[in-house]
Amino acid sequence: MRYLRPPGAASESKFLADCIRCGKCGEVCPNRAINFFGFENGLASLDTPYIIPREQACMLCMKCGDVCPTGALQSIVREAEDIVAKVKMGKARVDMNLCLSYQGKTCGVCYRACPLQDVSIRVGYLEQPQVLDACVGCGLCERSCIQIPQAIMVIPNRKEA
Repeated sequence: MRYLRPPGAASESKFLADCIRCGKCGEVCPNRAINFFGFENGLASLDTPYIIPREQACMLCMKCGDVCPTGALQSIVREAEDIVAKVKMGKARVDMNLCLSYQGKTCGVCYRACPLQDVSIRVGYLEQPQVLDACVGCGLCERSCIQIPQAIMVIPNRKEA
């Protein structure tokens, strides 16, 4: 299953070691984007938070890090500079073979859904999306994509370092 950790998550091994599975991040999430693993992802991940962006994306409110008692999710100020510097959930990738804008039909839905327009994603001719290095992987572009399967998806960033 392709999933994201909430914004501000430490490296996967540190996150799993620090998360006490209290559920506070999910309780405070106004978008109800945060779910919790059962046994399907293995015992090590049991009751840890995750996000499936196609089902419900993160709106970068940063409330989850504010309530995390252990720092498994760091507290991040809700300002673009801090979010870009500290949130590394993943990075969006566009499949040009599926994207309507690359097929000659103007779309731009993913661009309009992005809370960091022209920082994380920009559009060119016919609103063709171009994901930039500052993409934080919130998944709002993936969630909003009208294509099935979606033409843009977030590739998770779960590095061990």
